[in-house]
Amino acid sequence: MSPQELKKVMSSGLLSFPITDFDADGNFNAKTYAERLDWLAPYGASALFAAGGTGEFFSLTGPEYSQVIKVAVESCKGKVPLLAGTGGPTRQAIAYAQEAERLGADGLLLLPHYLTEASQDGLIEHVAQVCESVKIGVIVYNRANCRLTANSLAILAARCPNLIGFKDGVGDIELMVQIYRKLGDRFSYLGGLPTAEVYAGAYKALGTPVYSSAVFNFVPQLAMDFYHATAAGNTAETDRMLDEFFLPYLEIRNRKAGYAVSIVKAGARLVGHSGGPVRAPLTDLTAEEDQMLLALIKKSGAQ
Repeated sequence: MSPQELKKVMSSGLLSFPITDFDADGNFNAKTYAERLDWLAPYGASALFAAGGTGEFFSLTGPEYSQVIKVAVESCKGKVPLLAGTGGPTRQAIAYAQEAERLGADGLLLLPHYLTEASQDGLIEHVAQVCESVKIGVIVYNRANCRLTANSLAILAARCPNLIGFKDGVGDIELMVQIYRKLGDRFSYLGGLPTAEVYAGAYKALGTPVYSSAVFNFVPQLAMDFYHATAAGNTAETDRMLDEFFLPYLEIRNRKAGYAVSIVKAGARLVGHSGGPVRAPLTDLTAEEDQMLLALIKKSGAQ
């Protein structure tokens, strides 16, 4: 898939980031991961992202990363486009990007670099070096210590033809307006705040109708229904689902830092598609919180 073909795919539909399966000892479980992707693919997501944030990219070793992407590419081939997460220090991000390209990923999501702050000049160089290391399309994730300005993105757009997407994980409306007005259709734009459904209506109004759904991992039909209602402007339906499912879901998710991933893994387990525990430094939901989430899933009819 060429970068421009990928950009077209990224410009509509619902996206999702499958969790990464671990066994009881915390090791990558290739069998159940492949089964997960086979289960999710028919629900109609426009693309899936392997080893993304919800997929615990930050906890994977180099060899594990290769295994995850290899299984994902093989499982999704001919069914749904597959993008791979990459990130961390620039040379590590390049190494992962090139490995994902070698294994057949259709594109990349560039997650933030590790730990240190950087100037806009430094961020531009970081993103550009990763883009220039591969031929496949790249989407940059604006989040944490990687926050690009509209001017920086314009420089990158001119320098890197294969930088085809911008994913926002900050929620700065002023910045999003500046970026969209300056760059227009040069990029595909993705909403990437945790539990993106809560922000979907606002982002659609900003010119960003595409977003990634974490709950697609355990209630894929509900996630698709919400996306279609949002796309159709059916606010009565989206308001109902927000009140009945997503806002109570946030009350559980917000109990502890890191639960944005943990609650998704718990949900997958509760509906019979366990991906194992999260890895440290994340922590799993408590038994009480598991029961709260299960009651919410049952009440919403999303099981």
